[in-house]
Amino acid sequence: MSALFHAGISGARGRMGRAVSQVLDARDDVVVAARFDWGETADLSLCDVVIDFSTPEASVALAKTCVERGGPALVIGSTGFTPEQDAEIEAAARTLAIVRSGNFSLGVNILIGLVEHAAQRLDPRDWDIEVLEAHHRRKVDAPSGTALMLGEAAANGRGVDLKTVRAAPYDGIHGERETGRIGFASLRAGGIVGEHTVLFASEDETLTLSHSAIDRSLFAKGAVAAAAWVRTRRPGLYDMQDVLGFRQA
Repeated sequence: MSALFHAGISGARGRMGRAVSQVLDARDDVVVAARFDWGETADLSLCDVVIDFSTPEASVALAKTCVERGGPALVIGSTGFTPEQDAEIEAAARTLAIVRSGNFSLGVNILIGLVEHAAQRLDPRDWDIEVLEAHHRRKVDAPSGTALMLGEAAANGRGVDLKTVRAAPYDGIHGERETGRIGFASLRAGGIVGEHTVLFASEDETLTLSHSAIDRSLFAKGAVAAAAWVRTRRPGLYDMQDVLGFRQA
């Protein structure tokens, strides 16, 4: 266990907020100093770090508040940010230490590395890439943040910008698939926690890399690990690759 620290939970009444609460309450090295939702007041001075699973609007507002008061550090798990909201979080990271990730799973972050390495080695003239994801019916953004992370990893492996190679959703008569594009497909149904698959397909063979989440507590455990790590870091925008030591922080 690490040294004792004080954590806050933003989005405390949401599904992930409740999961984070359960993980924190089971640890003896953390004091939960604040639990709140957007629009509610909380004494952030009691917190070394706040774990935030809320909405992009709430995350941006929280980051601005923390910048104004000089802390605390943040772990942000919200997804569905606009480019303008992304810029707000990046600006806040000049003052705050922030871990932001679309997925806090160890398995997913290993998958991201595998996808990037595969994309480096499979010629885009021969291999198509499709990212498929499935989540519960209550998820409001698509593709998921994790799917976009996997798409970014594939694009990075190919040395291209995802924005320039991302394929439009397939619907109706759209013609032959364009070489080098990275496609996405989303499914929303029932209580699916989270499933992600990256498909590499050539004319001769198919390579499938996938991850399935069984219980959302795995995301909460990863977020708590990120909180313990980031609370002592210098200002900057980090992700789980940094937390897990996969790259130099």
